[in-house]
Amino acid sequence: MIEYRNLKIALLGAGNVGARVAQLLIEHSDELASRVGAGLELVGIAVRNVDAERSVDLPQELYTTDAESLILSADIVIELMGGIEPARSYILQALHSGADVVTGNKALLALHGNELFEAAEQVGAQLYYEAAAGGAIPIIRPLRDSLAGDRVKRILGVVNGTTNYILDRMDVDGDTMEAALAAATELGYAEADPTADIEGYDAAQKAAILARLAFHTAVPVDAVYREGITGVTSTMVDQARRSGYVVKLLAICERVVDPETGAEGVSARVHPALVSRLHPLAAVHGAKNAVFVEAEAAGDLMFYGAGAGGLETASAVLGDLVSAARRHVAGGPGVGEVFTSFLPILPIGTVLTRYQITLEVVDEPGVLARIASIFSEHSVSVEAVQQSVGSRSESERSTATLVIVTHQSTDAALSATVDAVARHEAVTCVKSVLRVEGA
Repeated sequence: MIEYRNLKIALLGAGNVGARVAQLLIEHSDELASRVGAGLELVGIAVRNVDAERSVDLPQELYTTDAESLILSADIVIELMGGIEPARSYILQALHSGADVVTGNKALLALHGNELFEAAEQVGAQLYYEAAAGGAIPIIRPLRDSLAGDRVKRILGVVNGTTNYILDRMDVDGDTMEAALAAATELGYAEADPTADIEGYDAAQKAAILARLAFHTAVPVDAVYREGITGVTSTMVDQARRSGYVVKLLAICERVVDPETGAEGVSARVHPALVSRLHPLAAVHGAKNAVFVEAEAAGDLMFYGAGAGGLETASAVLGDLVSAARRHVAGGPGVGEVFTSFLPILPIGTVLTRYQITLEVVDEPGVLARIASIFSEHSVSVEAVQQSVGSRSESERSTATLVIVTHQSTDAALSATVDAVARHEAVTCVKSVLRVEGA
């Protein structure tokens, strides 16, 4: 039997993911050692309360409240506490001690990623974070390594399982937003307070991480345009289905050209969008995630799988752990994530997109021509129009519904067009506005 030297592993946090990581690390220790060329010894698990009830039965002697001592005794630190502090301070302490760090903390990376990566580079350590952007989906390594020699043009991602489950229920089962959210909560996909998911905060953090990797440029999370799904109605989902689309909450990161200066920049945004049912992302159902990458040389690539779940996310964490352990065995400094580009972060108004606009208008001759003239005044071209007879309003005026799909234009021009249309006397209300993506 081969005898290996041991690498000491410290785990911070024993929640759903952390407990699963510890369980798998203990159960598969021999197999992992053979893959790494060294034993992986879990020397402790830092928690707030050592006597708290856990979802997984682990040796009680592993638990400690002394996180700092545990960190200083480790070769590799796995941070799965979540939140900003004390996670940030613990990771910095680990890196400054020369330990490699594995984390799945998307909020921390989105806010303080630059500081953490710089700290790792200064001491020759490395920060691994595959679990931070897509759960079990391998997307960090492909962007950082496999596509490092290519030029990524665009990323479209369904990166939040809770919102995808809700929108999928509305599309497939005809649920209302409220019913779909209740089902997601009952199944454990949504938290008691689902704000981070349904308002797009979680997806925006992941978009910042993906954009940073894809375009080698720092993208602050507060520069990511964000809309949630709370404004999506059953009527909008039904209209999308009739038009050959499905509604998805998308994280979109892309290279864009500033129309005023002609300079290239980066845009990152999160919002509900219409996706053609012929696009691969339309087939992402339930709580699954998928990231669709458009690269200059490699072409179109899609990464699909579980975006959350303790066991599934633990797989990504352990993959990073094996990579970190192999680096220790081989020796040498970590590979720094140095920016090679410093592209400006451009506002959403500069991106090229298409709109589907649903209007309720007065049903009388000449209305369509008048509406069309507003689009022309804003240099926005109309691709298609569907008209259906509505009903009588409270004022007894007959109304009709217009569904207008535009050709591609800047988001600023399209938004200005909608504002002008909404003020027109023949328009009784703007029922919905959705961007059309992935066409």
